[in-house]
Amino acid sequence: MNRRRHAAAALAAALVLTGAAGCSGKAKPADGDKPAASGGVKAGAGVSEKTIKLGALTDMTGVYASLGKSVTQAQQLWVKQTNAAGGICGRTIELTVRDHGYDPQKALAAYTELEPSVLGFAQFIGSPFVAAVKTRIDGKDKGLVIPQAWSASLLGSPYVRTVGATYDVETINAVGFLLDQKRIASGDKIGHVYFEGDYGENALTGSKAIAAESGLTVVEQKIKPTDNDMTAQVAALKQAGVKAVVISAGPRQAASLVGVAAAGGWNVPFVGNNSAFAPQLLATPAGAALQKDYYVASSALPIGSTEAGPAALAAAYKAEYPDAGLDNGVVAGYSAGALFGEVLKKACADKDLTREGIRAALLSLKSYDNGFGITHDFSDPKAPSTRQSVILKPDATVPGGMKVVKEAAAAPAATKFTPAS
Repeated sequence: MNRRRHAAAALAAALVLTGAAGCSGKAKPADGDKPAASGGVKAGAGVSEKTIKLGALTDMTGVYASLGKSVTQAQQLWVKQTNAAGGICGRTIELTVRDHGYDPQKALAAYTELEPSVLGFAQFIGSPFVAAVKTRIDGKDKGLVIPQAWSASLLGSPYVRTVGATYDVETINAVGFLLDQKRIASGDKIGHVYFEGDYGENALTGSKAIAAESGLTVVEQKIKPTDNDMTAQVAALKQAGVKAVVISAGPRQAASLVGVAAAGGWNVPFVGNNSAFAPQLLATPAGAALQKDYYVASSALPIGSTEAGPAALAAAYKAEYPDAGLDNGVVAGYSAGALFGEVLKKACADKDLTREGIRAALLSLKSYDNGFGITHDFSDPKAPSTRQSVILKPDATVPGGMKVVKEAAAAPAATKFTPAS
């Protein structure tokens, strides 16, 4: 606990820093495009004597637009603070952002464009897109990618490292919460509405795993990211007699699902993965229903928490972006940036800012506390950095729209579950 308080206090102190920024949404030609050593430190792609260039592949216009904006702005804030504090290893950080709009072709094109000129990626939204380039990353590229995606298919790579529990583990913890609360019991049916593809199907693996262990039956409803009206899914699940529903999709689908159920007088609890909520939903007709009986599993405390880390980040973010709303994308983005920063500092101390040096530095982080409620272990690429989840509940009275209803913990089924990469 003392380690956590120390980490949170250190984060809070760092967040007070202000100063002129060094970040951009556009690639900058510079005299430092060629790797250059400085101070006896080996350098590789994206590293010059003066700069360290990182990339961000985000979604500002697609299914996760609200999340992408928050993640990106939080990372730009981290860059600004880092540079104001003197940079890392005597170099300033540059962040080049590309919006792929959750389009696979645009995502792959953006990765191909930026990869040769950056040390790594502090952001890559979309499990399917990251999975599509994973072979390239593990093969010839070898640049660290910290995705805002948590599919178990991304495990096993020393270069693609998620911050948090994978979707399957997260889903086990979410359903475990309902079991603990005695909202469901052995013999019950649970529904699972999920996106086709990597994200949803990995989450489904988790619900099936805890269902098998707990005597539950899973009733599946597969949807596409373009499906926004969940009327048919609610009707099917209601007819099947399910006692609770898991939603592994986007915020719009979650709002429709919960809102349609409430409008029809169908009162069952709903649980979602970390990306199945946005506080903007609380201002929609589904807002009241979401606050009644909807829960979200997360690998971090919410931005509205009064703990030192989230509180300091919320204050710094609002000061930098006074017109922007607060959501958990801010935490996810800043956490990824701060982790990359920690890795860069360790690599600098080891005098190796090459991509191989970055890989080795990350593997050395066995007990990394970022100040947001969970300690992470990055020493094993085949395992998620944690098996714990914080259970959150929408609440319009809290900044960021989420409050903690259960502190970080791992369901018994999650501790013995082995995600399949």
